[in-house]
Amino acid sequence: MNNVKIVCFYGPESTGKSVMAAHMAQKYHTEFVPEVAREMIVTNDFTTEDIVRIGHAHYERIRQKSRLANKILFCDTDAITTQLYSRHYLNEVPDVLYTLEKQVKYDLYFLFDIDVPWVEDGLRDLGHVRQQMFDAFKVALDQRKISYILVKGNWEQRERIITEAVDRLLQQP
Repeated sequence: MNNVKIVCFYGPESTGKSVMAAHMAQKYHTEFVPEVAREMIVTNDFTTEDIVRIGHAHYERIRQKSRLANKILFCDTDAITTQLYSRHYLNEVPDVLYTLEKQVKYDLYFLFDIDVPWVEDGLRDLGHVRQQMFDAFKVALDQRKISYILVKGNWEQRERIITEAVDRLLQQP
């Protein structure tokens, strides 16, 4: 997508992905794709059709933002994330989400650890199964043989882990 490096901030809810995506975009003078699902749903009572709409909207947002990005695009979640939540809440994953997964090639994945406090926000409801969700996110990457960098520690440690890896990525052709 336009020679822009695409980075995915990936992991369970309440791990700092959204805030970090916006922060890194500002730091690198570029764009980020927010968690589109938060713009489209207000409760965790949604349908398969909603999940499909979320998947398509997220993909389209990546396409749009990649045209505007300055060398790198930070994405808060991906199609695998949508698949995991679809399986958790609906007990099914629409095939189109697997198709959408193949449409975007991420240059770097950051798996956000759950070593930060869980924060209630009205939509989050999986605080009681954080470890299981983290494990599911990790397994999904491992099954696909997608390499990732684990992001853990306090805010400064997390920012340093990400910044060092992004700087290395930007030096690659």
